[in-house]
Amino acid sequence: MDKQKIIVLGAGMVGKAIAIDLAKKHEVWAADIDQQSLDYLSANFPIKTVGVNLMEEEGVQALVAEFDLVVSAVPGFMGFDVLKTVIDAGKNIVDISFMPEDFMALNTLAAKKGVTAITDCGIAPGMPNLILGYHNELMEIENFKYYVGGLPQVKVYPFYYKAPFSPIDVVEEYTRPARFIEKGKHMTKPAMSEPEMVFFDRVGTLEAFYTDGLRSLLINMAHIPNMKEKTLRYPGHIQLVRALKTAGFFDKEPIMVNNVSIRPIDFTSKVLIRDWQLDPEEREFTVMRIELQGKQDGAMRTIVYDLYDVYDDNEKLSSMARTTGFTATANAELILSGCFGGKGVFPLELVGMDFDCFGFVMDYLKDRKVVFHIKELSDQ
Repeated sequence: MDKQKIIVLGAGMVGKAIAIDLAKKHEVWAADIDQQSLDYLSANFPIKTVGVNLMEEEGVQALVAEFDLVVSAVPGFMGFDVLKTVIDAGKNIVDISFMPEDFMALNTLAAKKGVTAITDCGIAPGMPNLILGYHNELMEIENFKYYVGGLPQVKVYPFYYKAPFSPIDVVEEYTRPARFIEKGKHMTKPAMSEPEMVFFDRVGTLEAFYTDGLRSLLINMAHIPNMKEKTLRYPGHIQLVRALKTAGFFDKEPIMVNNVSIRPIDFTSKVLIRDWQLDPEEREFTVMRIELQGKQDGAMRTIVYDLYDVYDDNEKLSSMARTTGFTATANAELILSGCFGGKGVFPLELVGMDFDCFGFVMDYLKDRKVVFHIKELSDQ
């Protein structure tokens, strides 16, 4: 495949990993308003950079015009507008932003513009979607659930947590109502509800609780009668977060403080980023478990995918940056190589239905030492 020209929008922790990986084969540019992040990339890798405010629609549209592919790694609150702008510009895009809006609302526009847009293209949402899409073609799935978390190896009081991506997106996880399907019915519960303790090898016992991670699966896989997703944290973390939420620290209605109007959630995010920010070489890990149960060829099967990934000392990349970023770059290569060329908006469950695409992504991650261990449980 010829070298192609790619621009990565956002040079944060995950955006950097995406740019670094793609730059091994392609001409890559990185765009961000943070000059320090851009300087790191240009000084250490064959990556060109451009300082730009990605919240300005006209600037983004002009910026992406000369590129073969766009990868969006902006915070969730910017994600929908950036995605729409890139699609409107007629550019293929891979998007990892955890946007609150329904990106499928852009499907008609993308099809009209002849654009391939792969969305929610990270470790989660993302890889569980891809895996479910693949198995949905093979099995009559009755139960699907997954647990996922990115955590520091060293627990530090009081939160026992560091944010491997934008803290405002973490807070969003804790505030958006969690949607799931139970016995064929769509259900909604508050985020952080129904905690349970789950044991993982090499990690120990973690606390799992509902968050809104199913997203597009609620529509595209609505025929599956039971689906749920839970986030993982060290025990003790969520009690503190619940206290903050109950006290109003995550409220979005502005309040007056010394004659200044401020949203509590903005204040809280600014404060928490100081406590939750990962140090540049701080060790952390990603843990995930995906369970599928259903009938295949008349027999009931239970299949489990387990992932445990750690900070990479060689490339100085966090596990969450690697697992999220490399999922995005794998799908970027699918588009660039012509292996996936559907026109419209495609979350990964739709990509995973293509067995060749599924195999390509799994092999791509394995080559980068992001390995899912697969086992089948015997039904007693």
